[in-house]
Amino acid sequence: MAIRLLVALIALGLLHWQPRLAHWRNDAGFRRWVAQLGDTSGTGRVVLALLLPLLLCALATWLLGLPPLADLLQLLFALAVLLFCFGPHAFEADLEAILAAPDGASREAAAQALGEDGEHVAWQATELGEATAYAALRRRFGVLFWFFLLGPLGALLYRLTRALGHDDTLRLDAEARGTARRFANALDWIPAQLLVFTLALVGHWDAVIGAWRRWHQQALPNSWLNEGPGFLGAAARADIQVDIEGGEGYAEERSDPLVELRRLRSVLLRALLAWLSVVALIVIGGWLR
Repeated sequence: MAIRLLVALIALGLLHWQPRLAHWRNDAGFRRWVAQLGDTSGTGRVVLALLLPLLLCALATWLLGLPPLADLLQLLFALAVLLFCFGPHAFEADLEAILAAPDGASREAAAQALGEDGEHVAWQATELGEATAYAALRRRFGVLFWFFLLGPLGALLYRLTRALGHDDTLRLDAEARGTARRFANALDWIPAQLLVFTLALVGHWDAVIGAWRRWHQQALPNSWLNEGPGFLGAAARADIQVDIEGGEGYAEERSDPLVELRRLRSVLLRALLAWLSVVALIVIGGWLR
């Protein structure tokens, strides 16, 4: 766990210093492998598509553990995998691009990088905040959760599953795409729940937890498996809405998407620090024992 925490800190530092590292996404081999599975379909195609790269990742991790410099080589390999899984865009760089855009039209155009599956991100505070929360889950917190839990194998599983379920440039049959999306939503469930509670701790507790509870009371059983963790979007919208309503007569200014985006960026940064702090405490606790 200590090595994984160190790798995560290095990766986050590198992305802050050089966001273009997240664009390193040479997945041509994976795409060719998926294309070669054209004779299969459905769940079998998804399993086969994931099995080969995961086996290669596990084999590389094992082989790199053999030489004298095993720890260093495994650290470098884990770092490369994590940087790959943080792509295809640097999350913070996309937020900076929105904030730095010169006018409303260019800001709204830049905001589309936060969306998925071709969904349009409206230039409104709540819609922009919801898209930001989902992007943070898929490009930062979900990757970190599975990396901390299972190492490079977990991060790669999460990223490739999301690609199979949501990347339309990968030619999959409808059944395989649906299976991959349900699997991706299942992998999202635990980190999304943790992210909601973290947002509640560092943001508006009553609003976030209230929205989370209402979503679970109104949603059909297991609807999140097909539609995704909608409770995260509901929590993000509630957090922004209560901030707007608490503007003490300045609701028009506080509903400015840029103002709320800056605040939400700060909230998500505190949430990231909270996650890293918890992992650090686990590492320290292991040393003390």
